Formats: sequence, C-alpha cells, structure tokens
Amino acid sequence: MPDDLIAAIQQQERALVLPAFDEDTAFAIGCALRDRARAIAAPVSIEIRATSRRFFFATLPGATPNNEEWGRRKGNTVLRTWKSSMRVGLELKRSGRVQWPDAGLAYEDFVDHGGGFPVTVGGMGVVAAIAVSGLPSIEDHQLAAATLAAHLGIAEIPLPQPD
Repeated sequence: MPDDLIAAIQQQERALVLPAFDEDTAFAIGCALRDRARAIAAPVSIEIRATSRRFFFATLPGATPNNEEWGRRKGNTVLRTWKSSMRVGLELKRSGRVQWPDAGLAYEDFVDHGGGFPVTVGGMGVVAAIAVSGLPSIEDHQLAAATLAAHLGIAEIPLPQPD
C-alpha cells in the first residue's frame, strides 16, 4: 500500500503544475482552498508561501495555533525537498529512516505528515508551498491537491485508501 500511495502522490505532483504563479494566483488558490475547507467545516490553518514571503494565510473556526505551527513546518518540508510533505514521510518510512537525523529535517522546523503540497510552475519547478493543517494527514493532503486540481480545471487524482 505505501508504494501505491507514493505513486499516486507522485502522479498528483506531476499533473498539478501551473502555467504561472503570482500574488493573484496564490490569492485565488488560497480563497478556493478556504471555501472548500469551510464547506466541510474543516478546522484548518491554510498558508501559501515561498521561501522568502507569505502569499496567503487563513484559519477557520476550530483551528489552533498548533495547526499554524504544523503548517509552517509542512511548508518548510516542501520547500526543502520539492515534494509533498506526505510523500517525504512515506518515502522515509519505506526506507526505514526518520526525518531527524537521517534526512536532516529537524523536528522544530520540519514535519513529514500530509498537508504540504508543492506549487510547481511548468518550466521552472517548485516556487512555493501550500500548507494545510488541522485534519488527519491524508485529508490535509487531499484538500490541497483537490483544490489545485480544481484551479487547473482537471479531474481530482484520488489516493488509494488504506485497507
């Protein structure tokens, strides 16, 4: 199952590529993500940022300061590895490694749970990270991925469900 999940996340990362990214794009994606989360009463923190600046931030009812902190760490993981934070965790687990010290991702600044997703621009690569925190790991991940898919006007790429 972990290999199937990793493969599905890799498929999402390859497919969910933007033609361009700027402040307006970040705001549109952030607002769509907030609306989607609000529709399911998800108590989440949402952030979209690059290494040098934050483009969008919102919290919904029920989100805590801890969710904001986890979001920061998920975003850091994406911006360091250029992979979704969930994929990083799954790949580490599959190889019998841990984020610290094995992968050099110190716990105070990184986390390898779902919810961090790369913002990739075609021909450029990863330019920012989306971070969602407040739901179970796979749900945080899918909320970000599904919103990106909708923004791009493509079908959502589902993840295999655990047995």
